[in-house]
Amino acid sequence: MIIDRIALILSIIGGLNWGSIGFFGYDFVAWIFGGQNAVGSRIIYSLVGVSAIWCISLLFRERTPLLDSAED
Repeated sequence: MIIDRIALILSIIGGLNWGSIGFFGYDFVAWIFGGQNAVGSRIIYSLVGVSAIWCISLLFRERTPLLDSAED
């Protein structure tokens, strides 16, 4: 599902940003958008938070086995 991939990508971006804050003390999102309180930064932070909440649902979904294309 496309929304799952978007949520996963945004969560990875957020995780990498938090990693850079933890390891280097540098916030790339704030740097790109002009500070933590800039509108662009707050939008990105909000999107990352919503995508992380969405990714929680991925943990509890029932998985369907992938069909092997060689069987067709």
